[in-house]
Amino acid sequence: MNNHYHCPVGETIRLIGGKYKALILWFLTEEPKRFGQLQKLIPEATPKMLTQQLRELEADALIIRTVYPVVPPKVEYTLSDLGKTMIPLLESMYQWGEDYLMDRGICPNCAMKKHQ
Repeated sequence: MNNHYHCPVGETIRLIGGKYKALILWFLTEEPKRFGQLQKLIPEATPKMLTQQLRELEADALIIRTVYPVVPPKVEYTLSDLGKTMIPLLESMYQWGEDYLMDRGICPNCAMKKHQ
């Protein structure tokens, strides 16, 4: 008998609930990004924290890390097919947050851009 508790919402939060995971996924929705690009888009993330979050997303098969055999090494991150299934959820989160801010008279001001 399986005594594990499996909550769909809990599992979703486990996958994207890291401090910067949802932001990383959002920034990868349109095109692959290099580590330095993600650092510029999420400046509050330390390199160590960003690396940790990227490793966890890769381990959970939400992103793909591609290393190109060039000098200096080039590494890109992109959404996996599983990661792409998160796009509607991320768009809903964006819309909810935008509505929440606007209802309080706050203009959204971040590196995230609404998808067209």
